[in-house]
Amino acid sequence: MLITDFHLLYKQQGLSEEVIKTFQLIIYSYFKKYGRKFPFRTQISPYNVLVSELMLQQTQASRVSEKFLEFIQYFPDFESLSKAPLDEVLKIWQGLGYNRRAIALKDIAMKIVEEFDGQLPNSVEILKTFPQIGHNTASSIVAFAFNTPSFFIETNIRRVYIYYFFPKKNLISDKEIMPVLEESMDNENPRKWYYALMDYGVMLKKTHPGLNKRSAHYRKQSNFKGSTREIRGNILKLLLSGKKLTEHELSSILNCSPKLMSNIINSLLMEGFIEREGHHLRLKK
Repeated sequence: MLITDFHLLYKQQGLSEEVIKTFQLIIYSYFKKYGRKFPFRTQISPYNVLVSELMLQQTQASRVSEKFLEFIQYFPDFESLSKAPLDEVLKIWQGLGYNRRAIALKDIAMKIVEEFDGQLPNSVEILKTFPQIGHNTASSIVAFAFNTPSFFIETNIRRVYIYYFFPKKNLISDKEIMPVLEESMDNENPRKWYYALMDYGVMLKKTHPGLNKRSAHYRKQSNFKGSTREIRGNILKLLLSGKKLTEHELSSILNCSPKLMSNIINSLLMEGFIEREGHHLRLKK
């Protein structure tokens, strides 16, 4: 069906049963032919889903695939991750960026072992109380780990709904999209449905690159080169090598002003990444 024909059908009928079935057929037909293959889609368990969903925050799925396999090989379950030294977790995490997610993942593993008998809760509301997990991540974990209907919008899903249900509108909010998403959900297999939506959205990014700019939530991503985030990552790389360095030495090595370095070091100390040993800094054990 041509997109113009779908828009006409939707205009005539609204979210009718025919419109929803047609939409689902389009998405699933594409997924059957072109669905992406990832290890975290085949090796499904509550633990593996939690690991992959935190990895996928602000990181492309293709980058996550290899790191996911390495991570679950070193830390195959909540128990092993909860007992692992932080520096080991950060070493395996290297390459994914946003290192605070690694600390959050270890903290969550400890919480699950100590408070939930090693079982990941299947409640969105409980998961939202865990570090680094908001509504979208909690809902995606429930959908993928337990194949239970839950509702969330991420960038690829947003792109699909804008394309099919908001053909002539700009500044589309997620509040407008959510009722359509809820009505069109495949409640029998939400896991497969979200996989299919995401893969269709990846395709649309290539064929219709401007779609997400029509979202009210669109923000242009800031440059990584020279950013505070890059400096933070480089500090951790240096300390992961086992070195103990002073702030002055780090400023010199990374060509960073002492004032900015001091601010970044204070943040890393507060977030639990590093600790002081006299005048030197090291990874927190």
